[in-house]
Amino acid sequence: MSTLATETAPPPPPTPSASLGRSYRWLLVTVGFIAIVSSVRVISGANEIDSVGTIQAALIATCPILLAALGGVWAERAGIVNIGLEGQMILGTWGAAYFTYFYGPWVGLIGAALLGAVGGILHAIATVTFGVDHIVSGVALNIIGAGAVAFLAEAYFRDLDGGGIKQLTGLPTPPRVEVPWLGDAAAELAGKHWFVISDVAAVVAALTRNMSIMVYLVAALVVFTSWVLWKTTFGLRLRSCGENPQAAETLGVNVYLFKYIAVIISGVFAGLGGYMLVLVSSSGFVTGQTGGRGYIGLAAMIFGNWRPFGAAGAATMFGYTDAMQLRNAAAVHALLLLVALLLFVFAFLRMRKGDRKNGILFAVLGVAFLVWYLLSDEVPREFAGMTPYVATLLALALATQRLRMPAADGKPYRKGQAG
Repeated sequence: MSTLATETAPPPPPTPSASLGRSYRWLLVTVGFIAIVSSVRVISGANEIDSVGTIQAALIATCPILLAALGGVWAERAGIVNIGLEGQMILGTWGAAYFTYFYGPWVGLIGAALLGAVGGILHAIATVTFGVDHIVSGVALNIIGAGAVAFLAEAYFRDLDGGGIKQLTGLPTPPRVEVPWLGDAAAELAGKHWFVISDVAAVVAALTRNMSIMVYLVAALVVFTSWVLWKTTFGLRLRSCGENPQAAETLGVNVYLFKYIAVIISGVFAGLGGYMLVLVSSSGFVTGQTGGRGYIGLAAMIFGNWRPFGAAGAATMFGYTDAMQLRNAAAVHALLLLVALLLFVFAFLRMRKGDRKNGILFAVLGVAFLVWYLLSDEVPREFAGMTPYVATLLALALATQRLRMPAADGKPYRKGQAG
């Protein structure tokens, strides 16, 4: 038994030089992406592609997806597949609306988290205690969440001011961050449309001009999740439950307890995503307003390789494409050129690693998007509305070669199997 524990123990923590190398790579990726976006803006003349308004809309659209993705990271790192993120997010929308109406936005934040946690508890009871198939439990939870919220909305909101059987509007919103001197200066610099400099300034202006404090809270939760799961003993034990629960059991880890904690936290994050939809992304509660964002969050988690910062990058991509459908036609059309250039970059990177098959595939897709851009003047509005879902499918289809899910993710576990 000790041999099993030794063989399946997680690798040693990265050295400071390795962490510095990863930080340097992330910096290069960020700078490179900004340079590509800036190039597309200059070539196409579509300044809306990364204007202050576009970036603000993209960040707000990203946060619900990112919170669902972080919830998925917590659950699946402990070995529990959480298809029920959508249902937990739906429950969070009702909790946010009800508690905000009666007690204010900060209590509404707690209410959304509690309703999401209820969904997490239901999923944990089904999968951990009773061994129900994770997919079946998640789908059932999505159905239960949608049905329960439709009932609760009709029962509690119909007689309220601004309420109805399917909605509750006029809710107070969380505070917004405003740094006038910095935001105004950055916005002025962004308006000059200089290469790269104005693009960076637009990001600064977006974060400092009437931005919801929830965006900063979500960013803090990404850092918090990464720190807990990869820098603490608690996180090491939780991840061991998703890699080899039998080995974790031999080392004295209460696998059931860690799985319960992870799935409940997963529900809390998804519930907070519902809060973002009700009080930040829109002006109130409406039944069915999640619009499949729980599923997109699950895709962002997978595309991000079950890691918080990877999920954040993927969620930002999906949020950006979601926000772009509200921009003008020229900006949506320029998105084709942006996708083409990114595909060429991916093709080059795959070729450098000797992966000719995927390199050629990326290059062919890049040529297709480039030809589409050159031979068209605008993208049909109907297609623009599909961009978040098309981006999701493309990302998952093109990233499967580099993904590694936790080894025991979704596999049944019963206490005592290690013996």
